[in-house]
Amino acid sequence: MEEPHAPLESPAWLAPVMIANFLIGLLWIVVFYVTQQRYPVPGIQVWNMLIGFTFIAIGFSLATKWR
Repeated sequence: MEEPHAPLESPAWLAPVMIANFLIGLLWIVVFYVTQQRYPVPGIQVWNMLIGFTFIAIGFSLATKWR
C-alpha cells in the first residue's frame, strides 16, 4: 500500500496571508515607535510590541508551510 504524499503546492491563500501578517506586524511596531508609544492601541503601552511580534510570528509559522 502506498503512503499518501503531502501536496506539492501551497494553497493559493497561504502566501498572501503570510505576507499580510509580516506587513501588519511590521507596521504595528513602526506605528508604536513613531507615535512615541501611544498608538496603535492606546493604554496598553509595551504590549503593543507583543501584538506586532505575534503577527510576525504567525507569518513565520505560515512560511514553514509554503512550498
